[in-house]
Amino acid sequence: MSPATPAPQSGGAALELLVHGVGGATPESMLDDPRTVRVTGDRTAAVYRRGEDLDAEEHPERYAARPVPEAYCWSNLTSGDGARALWLLLLPFMVANLAHWMRPPAQGRPGLVRLYGVLVRLVALTLTVLLTAAACEVALDLTAWQCAATTACTDAYSWLGFLSADRGGWWSVPGRRLALAALVPTALVGLLWYLSNRTWSAYEAQRPPTGYDAPVVEPQADTEAADAADPAGPVELRPALGRPGFWYGRRLVARLRAAHTAAGFLTVAAALVTATTRHDAGAHGLRTVLGWVLQAAVAVLAVVVLWVVCRRGRSERRLDLRVERALVSWLPAASLAVLALTAVHAGWSRPGWTSSGTLPGDAVFGALTLVQGGLVVGLGVVALLLQRPRRDPRTALRGLGGPAVAMLACALGGVMSGGVAQRVADWLDGPAGRGSARIGPPVLLSWQASVIPVLLLLLLVPAALLAVRTVLDARRLRAAVEADYDAADEPDPVRTGQIAAGRARASLTDSAPVLVGVVSGATLLLGAASVAGAWASGNVPGRAFDGAHPAIASLASVTQALGSWMIGFGFLLFVTWGRRAYRDASARRTIGILWDVGTFWPRAAHPFAPPCYAERAVPDLTWRMSSWTRSTGGRLVISGHSQGSVLAAAAVWQLQPATRSRVALLTYGSPLERLYGRWFPAYFGPEALRGLNRTMHCWSNLYRSTDPIGGPVRVPAEDGRPAVDAAVLLDPVAYGRTREHPLPEPILAHSDYQADPAFARCRSALLDRLPPALPHQRTDTVADQGSSGRSSG
Repeated sequence: MSPATPAPQSGGAALELLVHGVGGATPESMLDDPRTVRVTGDRTAAVYRRGEDLDAEEHPERYAARPVPEAYCWSNLTSGDGARALWLLLLPFMVANLAHWMRPPAQGRPGLVRLYGVLVRLVALTLTVLLTAAACEVALDLTAWQCAATTACTDAYSWLGFLSADRGGWWSVPGRRLALAALVPTALVGLLWYLSNRTWSAYEAQRPPTGYDAPVVEPQADTEAADAADPAGPVELRPALGRPGFWYGRRLVARLRAAHTAAGFLTVAAALVTATTRHDAGAHGLRTVLGWVLQAAVAVLAVVVLWVVCRRGRSERRLDLRVERALVSWLPAASLAVLALTAVHAGWSRPGWTSSGTLPGDAVFGALTLVQGGLVVGLGVVALLLQRPRRDPRTALRGLGGPAVAMLACALGGVMSGGVAQRVADWLDGPAGRGSARIGPPVLLSWQASVIPVLLLLLLVPAALLAVRTVLDARRLRAAVEADYDAADEPDPVRTGQIAAGRARASLTDSAPVLVGVVSGATLLLGAASVAGAWASGNVPGRAFDGAHPAIASLASVTQALGSWMIGFGFLLFVTWGRRAYRDASARRTIGILWDVGTFWPRAAHPFAPPCYAERAVPDLTWRMSSWTRSTGGRLVISGHSQGSVLAAAAVWQLQPATRSRVALLTYGSPLERLYGRWFPAYFGPEALRGLNRTMHCWSNLYRSTDPIGGPVRVPAEDGRPAVDAAVLLDPVAYGRTREHPLPEPILAHSDYQADPAFARCRSALLDRLPPALPHQRTDTVADQGSSGRSSG
């Protein structure tokens, strides 16, 4: 939208770099011009200008009267082709990765910081094992072990006929059925490796501007990496987001990818070798010896995987361009070789071997649940120890945001794996259930499904309280609304109610920690109860209480049936949503909005999480700002809306001091403090935001009380600098009909900040505060900037 007030008329050449927020925007809408030209970048992310502004670098003197607007469009980084719909399957991995970045800030406690990172990486590793175990449950247990041994099931599904135990074919031997079915989870792990490897090359490969590979001096506890700064290097103190290697995580992702891929292959191998050695117990001969050797090989490689995951975290002090050691590089291949040997061993002829009940080794789900619960509790203890020296009341859940989110990741993984197993079991058990044998998943999965209705009932209490509080807040805010608009003389109850309700609904965002805490705490307790119930009874809830009071037995049966239905329905809804997103670009864009928030952070805990778009976007913005100031000597305002303001702040942190002194930051509708500062205090906490304001030339933030996402950044005036937050913007801009606004103005909430006259005034004030443009000198050094296209000079 066109600026509402004139641009500054002095100071020399200036650039206004616009960065859109979640959901994306077209360059035409951002620049308010249908004739836009891509000046640098590609179809994934690019910078656009109006056609009339293409010669700004060659003739900066022509643009002294107004800033040159540019639009950086990055929405295709998160919502591109239909394959992005598959990222829904990676949701638990993404949530676990977020937990890594939610640790409280720490000074002088490098051991606790390292321990926090190790615990999160171990939680992420259990999720990979859980996903692979769920695939093994479906393919090996339900299909090859139970269904293939049931005549009614193989008769109903003819494509399983060659596996039928009654037909006596070559594939009817249980071990060979299992070996063949193992191709399914193996292919799943291979697919995850391929997706991670492909995105690793596309996203983690973007280097920051040259000159940032010099070592720096910084607080030791603010990084998990063990490598110390080079004492011979320059001494520039940088926050975490300003470190040269922060947005360059190729080595860590490669290392974790090797470990998680190996863990997936070893999970499949363990399922095979456990079943065969259980049958061979007590026997003698080469087959038995080979089984024990394979078990030992799986155990040794599992220890190596744990060592790889625990040994090293992120290295942010410098660009880490080294290649991983041969041990890490060959770990997936070695695990795949062991898996192949276990498949051959499982196919060994074993006369008289029959399959009945569930596949041996189904206790792994209970063990994983206990391990995950223990890791989350340990993570909570570490987080409390980190938070103790400096407690900020604004920090979400008093520093326990990371453990709570890690618990949610485990719950999502459990629901997804249990939903798949329950749905496939119900599908296969349709015809088989008419016989004597029934097909079903492990007992624990039925118990976990049964607690879902209880969890939903527990959520109704805080949801109802929040609804009541919103209504009361809307009534309380009516007087403030009328006072803000000076409408006490001619109040409009309907209009006042609409604005007050908008402000009250926007404040619900600040209650998110309460809901997350309730869900996480209830999930931890109910998960422990489900494990205890499954191990104590050895039966599904509907049968575990057969001898109890009729009311209790009926309640157990109802919760089991309702939970099974809910988890199956949720799985079908999940698949339907993914299928729709695959075909429908608008639905895919909605999913992209989720990834805009969830994949801002690098993959530091889980290599199979959706890739971090900021590892492409932040270097893009840093390069663009550096190339403009170096080629023109002019001023620059980087203007970010919503999530774009987070990208803008991260890019400013990466700038060299000489460039940063010529850059102003304008944020609006920004979640920098409201979301990132509260949930990621080590990186966007009060000290970090105040430090950002001190190290750049000037910064202003615009927000509305009706905005559910953006808010104040709470950086006060200090050292002669004004406060960052401007006065809260009125929304709507007019209470009733006026000569300037003859039609009712809408409540804009989070959108159209540039339509407010305060936006142009604030941008002009920032440009006027910047130092004048330096004399322009034509050089041919632009090629060294790393940019391409006309906008690079």
